[in-house]
Amino acid sequence: MKRYVVEIEKAKEGDGGDRPSVGPVYRNVLAKHGFRPLTDALHTCWDVFRSSVEKYPNNPMLGLREIVDGKAGKYAWLTYKQVYEMVLKLGDSIRTRGINKGARCGIYGINCPKWVVSMQACNAFGLHCVPLYDTLGAGAVKYIICHAEISIIFAEETKISEVLKTLPDTGKYLKTLVSFSTITNEQKQMAEKCGLELYPWEIFLQLENKERYDHEVLPSKMRSDICTIMYTSGTTGEPKGVMITNESILSILSGVNHHLESMNEEVGWLDIKLLIDDLKELKPTVFCAVPRVLDRIYSGLVEKISSSGFLKQTMFNIAYSYKLHNMSRGYRHEEAAPRFDKIIFSKVKEGLGGKMRLILSGAAPLSASVETFLRVVTCAHVLQGYGLTESCAGSFVAQPDELSMTGTVGPPLPIVDVCLMSVPEMGYDALAGSTPRGEILLRGNSLFSGYYKREDLTKEVLVDGWFHTGDIGEWQPDGSMKIIDRKKNIFKLSQGEYISVENLESVFTLIWIYGNSFESFLVAVVNPNKESLESWAAENGVAGDFCTICENPKTNAYILGELTSIAKDKKVSSLSLSFSLASFP
Repeated sequence: MKRYVVEIEKAKEGDGGDRPSVGPVYRNVLAKHGFRPLTDALHTCWDVFRSSVEKYPNNPMLGLREIVDGKAGKYAWLTYKQVYEMVLKLGDSIRTRGINKGARCGIYGINCPKWVVSMQACNAFGLHCVPLYDTLGAGAVKYIICHAEISIIFAEETKISEVLKTLPDTGKYLKTLVSFSTITNEQKQMAEKCGLELYPWEIFLQLENKERYDHEVLPSKMRSDICTIMYTSGTTGEPKGVMITNESILSILSGVNHHLESMNEEVGWLDIKLLIDDLKELKPTVFCAVPRVLDRIYSGLVEKISSSGFLKQTMFNIAYSYKLHNMSRGYRHEEAAPRFDKIIFSKVKEGLGGKMRLILSGAAPLSASVETFLRVVTCAHVLQGYGLTESCAGSFVAQPDELSMTGTVGPPLPIVDVCLMSVPEMGYDALAGSTPRGEILLRGNSLFSGYYKREDLTKEVLVDGWFHTGDIGEWQPDGSMKIIDRKKNIFKLSQGEYISVENLESVFTLIWIYGNSFESFLVAVVNPNKESLESWAAENGVAGDFCTICENPKTNAYILGELTSIAKDKKVSSLSLSFSLASFP
């Protein structure tokens, strides 16, 4: 464990009671003499954007691709300077609505230029940005608006009706709603009945003409000031508002830059529906994705190879085996098989835009087989990372050209201290000599400052400066971390959605649910009640013995309908359970 991390504090034995043993505290070797101080020129997230505008005013910053009749066109780009000017106009319009520094601003929709402009307007005028998501379950949007006391929301057109459904319950706080595009007369009338002002984007931008603020920005000035409140599920209760400070975000930017300095160039955030086409158009050098996306790329490549002729398959397999063998011996990926890269794998590289240097996977585990395959064929570094909302995303990232780190999340970034705490009830010992295992604890300036209005929950996970992640890790000999379990029966699907199996099994009776973080869906085994099902069959003209009834398509449709009905009644997230039924044994 001395290669990529260094021990800075000794292990602490437990007392045999409520205090489990804690393993040694480790830190990335890049920070063995202390964490790199943040630059004096940057104190807030607004400073990061402002300095980028000053350095690259005419460089393209935000692009939007036109879709005409389902076909993708060219990207239309806004420069840093154009985005900056739009941010100032939007900020002035926000101020005309009487919304001042410290207020909460919701943003609801998929990633797009107007989402980023809205977020930067929050940074420019000291508002707390609060992203809104569908994935947190039914009722979450209403809960967050009320809990965070959101006074203004920017939303994509398709989400306007969802926000209006929260009225009149949210009317006490929400006074302004802005659509990224258009609104209907019906929506405007509904909003007015509840005292809510509803604007299309272009009209709202014109409000600034009624006042003369001269585009004066009023950003937060302290690194300790809250920048955003990110609501996360994580448990079976109400969503928790994770308070992220300017310092947390600046620290994570500094840590990633220090850890992967040579890799950070152009990052692409792409539309999953047009993924490959977008990659070819944008030609990004860095691609951040969840495992589900990388699984799609892997499946597409494997299918294409399988459908090629015998000669091409044979050549590919020879090239793959040869390059993998050399990478396993310690060769850098660009040195492992340069001729095969040019003849065979260059086609894969071109399919991903031709300039890809780094593919970073996060949010859930990426299978070792997919990771290894992509490391070989993409001619790019494929690395896994790990972090939580509470740690401002990244805490660990694997190292380039280290094939032994496949299946791990690598060493910690040089901005956090890490230790493992024993979990005796699960058989994990943080002091085990060869394979120390336990709950991952994090300490550092990138951590959140607490849960909004929930000091009780904050005290549960932030103890003596250490954040208890709830994830079980295993230190590897080289100092990388492998995630092996979850302390509570909660895990993420491959698209990054939290799932509580126990909660779902309590909602549905006579049902057993299985899932793992390498898949995007759950599997359930349903055991129908014999008497109830036979009674239903008699009433609905389904004949035969119990097994025959179970195999009848009409029965399948009935039980599928019952499960769906329960899910809707109990407000189970549509992403958690999207039912399809095979057959009953």
